[in-house]
Amino acid sequence: MATVDFSEEIPHLRSTLESIAKVTDLDALNAKIADLEEQAAAPDLWDDVDNAQKVSSALSHAQAERRRIDELTSRIDDLEIMVQLAAEESDEDTLHEAETEYASIRKALDELEVRTLLSGEYDERNAVITIRAGAGGVDAADFAEMLLRMYLRWAERKGYPTKVMDTSYAEEAGLKSVTFEVSAPYAYGTLSVEGGTHRLVRISPFDNQGRRQTSFAAVEVIPLIESTDTVEIDENDLKIDVFRSSGPGGQSVNTTDSAVRMTHLPTGIVVSMQDEKSQIQNRAAALRVMQSRLLLLKKAEEAAERKELAGDVKASWGDQMRSYVLNPYQMVKDLRTEHTEGNPQAVFDGDIDALLEAGIRWRVGQQRENAS
Repeated sequence: MATVDFSEEIPHLRSTLESIAKVTDLDALNAKIADLEEQAAAPDLWDDVDNAQKVSSALSHAQAERRRIDELTSRIDDLEIMVQLAAEESDEDTLHEAETEYASIRKALDELEVRTLLSGEYDERNAVITIRAGAGGVDAADFAEMLLRMYLRWAERKGYPTKVMDTSYAEEAGLKSVTFEVSAPYAYGTLSVEGGTHRLVRISPFDNQGRRQTSFAAVEVIPLIESTDTVEIDENDLKIDVFRSSGPGGQSVNTTDSAVRMTHLPTGIVVSMQDEKSQIQNRAAALRVMQSRLLLLKKAEEAAERKELAGDVKASWGDQMRSYVLNPYQMVKDLRTEHTEGNPQAVFDGDIDALLEAGIRWRVGQQRENAS
């Protein structure tokens, strides 16, 4: 006997998909695809490699977004037919198959629905994430590396390209800090809810007495700057140092002064870049990240000023936003949303979609509450 009331759930699936399609604005999406296809067909497209890659990537992502909606429409139609056949033939196996497909469609719709909540000015951008080890010594450095692996595994599951831009290794184990980029539609909007202080509680593998250790790591998420953004930086405000890259590297990486450390003197913001082979490439990459951080700082200052004028002194993010507990029990808990996961290893393996979804829904709720 079916555990899902398909007579109610299938219309609900259709209604949810229609709402998503309305928010997505399929007419605008189709117009965007047509424009990008025209640009991609230009014979001189690859004369500008950077622009060509940008156009190709944007076209691929836009087509994928439309394809997801088209495929879900077909899957709901097929599900309805499957349920009808199962009922006519009293076929329990087909009915169980329909229930499995229903659950899969429901999950895909939930993911698309969350995407419609990402309407911030920079939510569509690629994300630049920096993880820094905090209090906790070598355990904190190891925790920073665990978080890096978690995010890279999440991106790998999604098929999103990533690029580690700068790494500072700790002396004994783990990382002092690391900066990497995630290239995907809405990468910033999705991952921005990860910004804050993360806390790990476990039996330390570095303590020969087997004591429990609490360690911390800070995660910063910023949108990647684009050429159309206007962030003016006076060259006199920049201090640029060059040095030899550290850690494992390929040919020429550790043999020349190609790494760049860029300091914005008025704010004290520091960006290091050592992924590229040449100093010129690293300098250009560092400047983009610096512009991104200054742009986000400017927006934060404007938002803080608006809050002050409105008399709102309530902080929207606490210093500690998530705890990963491996001992004496196993749990990951987001302290803002109260969402919990009982399998920390799965989370560290990149299964963080539920945490991200809860964070996005929580943030939208906070924005609506503040607006009212």
